[in-house]
Amino acid sequence: MEYMSFDEIVSAVQGEVVLKGEYSGFNAVSTDTRKIEKGNIFVALKGENFNGNEYIKTASEKGAAICIVDEIRYKDEEIKNYTTVIKVQSTGSALLDLAEAYRSKLNLKVVGITGSAGKTSTKDLVAAALSGKYKVFKTAGNFNNQIGLPLMIFKLDNSYDIAVLEMGMNNLKEIHTMAKAARPDVALITNVGTAHIGKLGSRENILKAKLEITDFFNSKNILIINGDNDMLSSVENSNYQVIKTGIDSNADFKADNIELGEDYVEFEVIEGKGCTKEKFHIDMPGKHTISNALLAIGCSKIMNMDYENIRQGLKNIQTTSMRMDIIKGEKFSIINDCYNANPDSMKVAIDVLKNSNAQRKVAVLGTMGELGEEAFNSHKDVGEYAGKNNVDLLITIGEYSKAYEEGFSEVQDNRQQHRAFENYDDAVDFLTKEYLQEGDTVLIKASRAAKFELIVEKLKKNIS
Repeated sequence: MEYMSFDEIVSAVQGEVVLKGEYSGFNAVSTDTRKIEKGNIFVALKGENFNGNEYIKTASEKGAAICIVDEIRYKDEEIKNYTTVIKVQSTGSALLDLAEAYRSKLNLKVVGITGSAGKTSTKDLVAAALSGKYKVFKTAGNFNNQIGLPLMIFKLDNSYDIAVLEMGMNNLKEIHTMAKAARPDVALITNVGTAHIGKLGSRENILKAKLEITDFFNSKNILIINGDNDMLSSVENSNYQVIKTGIDSNADFKADNIELGEDYVEFEVIEGKGCTKEKFHIDMPGKHTISNALLAIGCSKIMNMDYENIRQGLKNIQTTSMRMDIIKGEKFSIINDCYNANPDSMKVAIDVLKNSNAQRKVAVLGTMGELGEEAFNSHKDVGEYAGKNNVDLLITIGEYSKAYEEGFSEVQDNRQQHRAFENYDDAVDFLTKEYLQEGDTVLIKASRAAKFELIVEKLKKNIS
């Protein structure tokens, strides 16, 4: 980590030193006492089912140099003499404020990524492309919220050239606070769909929330957006540069001559109004991969990379677990895309299944969260999309099975089936003991809370 003085830390979090220890510096920031190591700063966060303020004694015993609290839930004699305690108004805000102060000490570029779907895949593509020339850091796993993002910032130091940081949200002002901490030089928006519409009320509000990533932009900053998305296509701004990418629309970086393979895509990129076409091959499936890759290519070009370096970088692609992971077996294959789900990403996954070289195509779909009053119709719409796109068997688990069935039945033909199950075991038993044959492919997808990775693990035991 880069150096921050004690006074800088106290000032950044607007805190009061309530117990002064023998401070000698810190080496990392943690919000989890189970992972604290000697010399860490511990930020005592609160949630619905936990209160970090109750673990200050434990944090000190494990070697915490500083504990940042917003409640006093300890006794002075329980705290080791090397631990300093700083009290703040809100530890959640303090974590972001401290990250903002730390970010100001970093001499690197930050690429911020948000969108209703495709954030993580785009993050992986951007980081890979940029690695053709630069030392790149990227958000780990799902550390893309108001707790995860600052923890990623604290992982940075000036040995990196570029940090690629993912930003998710559930409501207005969340990306604003993350952008304030991360201060992205370049921002990418993948799309604006209906994820979180239950909380935000409209796609217009979702767009507003995504555009918060530019709240601290000036004339030196650049926003790169997917111009094929109806909500993003008309975005313009006089205060900073806007670059558009696209497959089906006029764009600054446009894809042409597209080939969609079972587990790869190939396409050519036309930059601006030029006639030169640069060919790319990426070992990831789906038309959406091209949309996300165009954002990565556009970002790399404005970071002064040439196309050959970008191509070399994309060969280093390392995808995040449970994101469109194709597992091929002797008996059948699995498309593991169960990390999360919303209506847009569901349709993308069904497109990949449709394009697979499978004898029969099976989709195992579960509940999509945070859709509010749109929930039933959204699940019905995905069911209809599955029926229209050659899904032979639709298996549903969860409270919206009826909605899936209504949509699917509107377009299904005699060969297509729908089965609803109450639990994972019954669904897996039906698939493995009664239905699946050699050459079939099964898509597994639902929102994170459904834990559909358990279905994947059960199916993997029967795959060969």
